[in-house]
Amino acid sequence: MAETAVNQEESTETLREMLKALGEGNTAVAVELLNLLHPAEIANTLESLPHRERKELWDLIDEEYRGEVLAHLGDEVRASVIDAMETAELVAATEGLDVDDMADILQDLPEEETQKILQSMSNQDRMRLEHVLSYDEDTAGGLMNTDTITVRPDVTLDTVMRYLRLRGELPSTTDSLIVVERDDTYMGMLPLADILTHDPDDLVESMYKHDVKAIKASKSADEVAKRFETHDLVSSAVVDDEGKLLGRITIDDVVDIIREAGEAAFMAQGRLGEDDDIFAPIMISAKSRAVWLGINLVTALMAAWVIGLFQGTLEQIVALAVLMPIVASMGGIAGSQTLTLVIRGMAMGQVAQSNLKWLFNKELAVGVLNGILWAMIMSGVAILWFDNFQIGAIIGVALIVNHLFANVSGVLIPIIMKKLEIDPAIAGGVVLTTVTDMMGFFVFLGLATIILL
Repeated sequence: MAETAVNQEESTETLREMLKALGEGNTAVAVELLNLLHPAEIANTLESLPHRERKELWDLIDEEYRGEVLAHLGDEVRASVIDAMETAELVAATEGLDVDDMADILQDLPEEETQKILQSMSNQDRMRLEHVLSYDEDTAGGLMNTDTITVRPDVTLDTVMRYLRLRGELPSTTDSLIVVERDDTYMGMLPLADILTHDPDDLVESMYKHDVKAIKASKSADEVAKRFETHDLVSSAVVDDEGKLLGRITIDDVVDIIREAGEAAFMAQGRLGEDDDIFAPIMISAKSRAVWLGINLVTALMAAWVIGLFQGTLEQIVALAVLMPIVASMGGIAGSQTLTLVIRGMAMGQVAQSNLKWLFNKELAVGVLNGILWAMIMSGVAILWFDNFQIGAIIGVALIVNHLFANVSGVLIPIIMKKLEIDPAIAGGVVLTTVTDMMGFFVFLGLATIILL
């Protein structure tokens, strides 16, 4: 199986021909084309197929490459594929995988099958894997690979070169060797380029980069991605709280973090998880979506309850029913703009306790300015439309108040949710819409009741 596709166009054409052959029942051609694809491309194809076709394609994949394909699948699709596998088949598929990829797969398995796979491994590999599994999957410790090459500072570059030649191969995405003391305390990184371009008699201690800091195993995946972005890293050492080397994280792991974060943000717009399977069985999809539909119904009933408090007012002044959705809609859009910016800032580490007051005051001012602007415009429209100055004044005040409340809520809601360990990307929009609708309806209809009746 090719490790890399020649180019995107050829890869797409190969996928198309392979799926065509599979649909026509031409298994021999499908297998031949399948062997030209990278495991990630096969994984993407599996995710693009309904369950029956997915199983047919999986059965055609060479057992030697099934583990790599599993490692590239999303959590939900991977779980569905694993459910259909025998334990012996799963053990064979995962043999030889990198420790970080193996850890991702084992986290989807029942405890019994996990133990069987661990028992099939060598003592060294099992200890490495158990060490990775001891960390949360969204931390540096859970992302790291324990396959590292270390050197001591008191040896020459020539000794390092002879060691590398004796070893025969390097772990994938190796751009630097890790310099450690005899007790595995991390010291720095030695770029491969420096080994090749400097005098072989130079000592490692005179060459390695002292200022390249390691990442603590407890750091979150977001913090890891931020470090790689800020320092343009290809790889980084991972250490424990005492500074002892545990493993390394490479750029391919960070690309996965960034991709998953982007998918999560996009899927959150529909209140879905980033790994939701588009071809999941009907009942599973219905169940996963029903939860947020139910939550949305509850919030809609809350807004309807507020409207019901002013039923008498609405019955007497029909113009209010016409204008009421405008107040809620404008507040919702204003709040969503602030909410999106704050969630993005939190994800990038830009929102902190030190600048929270400034951010709050800024959004307060933005809410006032936009509220006044659109209040003036909508007041004029309402006065011309209904020939009633009082209705124009009521909707103007309601827009100002709701804009102000929406912007403040857009700042506070994600911060409060983060402290409560609730994902604001998924739940923030629901809460924001509820509070802006309720506040908009309450202020608009409340003012109308006081002034017009």
